[in-house]
Amino acid sequence: MEERFQQLLVWQKAHHFALDVYRTTGQFPRQEQFGLVSQMRRAAMSAPSNIAEGTERSSIKDRRHFHEMARTSLEELKYQCILAKDLGYFSESDAHRLIAQAKEVGKMLRGLDRSL
Repeated sequence: MEERFQQLLVWQKAHHFALDVYRTTGQFPRQEQFGLVSQMRRAAMSAPSNIAEGTERSSIKDRRHFHEMARTSLEELKYQCILAKDLGYFSESDAHRLIAQAKEVGKMLRGLDRSL
């Protein structure tokens, strides 16, 4: 049985993005498990979580609020990708791929807000 939020393309993209962040951060040094890895995974999980929660809100204002929280988590993750790349934890192409996914989900959220 599929939940209502799972039918949203933006949630599907955000979910796949979160999975990619989890996989990519799995190669980080052990000393980062409670630092950068934890922060990145929390932010990645926050985006689809807030989209899901917003789906069940009754007012448009509430839905937009949860979409805004998802977008701010995506922005946080963009910086964390830059930091991880600069620290040498992953490649330029990994950073580019994840940042591109974050931008795509953010654009989709803005489009969803315009349609409400």
